[in-house]
Amino acid sequence: MSKILIIEDDSFLAAIFFKQLEKGGFEVSTAGSGEDGLKLIEKDLPDLLVLDLMLPKMNGFEVLEQLKSADETKKIPVLIMSNLGQREDIDKCLALGAAEYLIKAHVTPDELAGKAKGILKK
Repeated sequence: MSKILIIEDDSFLAAIFFKQLEKGGFEVSTAGSGEDGLKLIEKDLPDLLVLDLMLPKMNGFEVLEQLKSADETKKIPVLIMSNLGQREDIDKCLALGAAEYLIKAHVTPDELAGKAKGILKK
């Protein structure tokens, strides 16, 4: 069973994504901040990270940079889920190594689960 970590500070959204991914057959865990997410990743490497960009303490860009610069975590695919829709934000994430960039307001929980499955099959 593939493990997915969701780093999302909006607990309502995190719960919706959690339920949908769990229904899709994934083992899911959540973190409410970038720092907490990195601690969870150190303990138990996920197969996929669903990452928000606007997070308390450490933003998603910093989390992505740290992940992609460490040998043990650089191969973990990262799916960005953010409401930041500016081209430069999207380009920055993709340049840092994100597998996919989705705008929260335009994605249903079903679509998220489908994207996760697609990334994990690669």
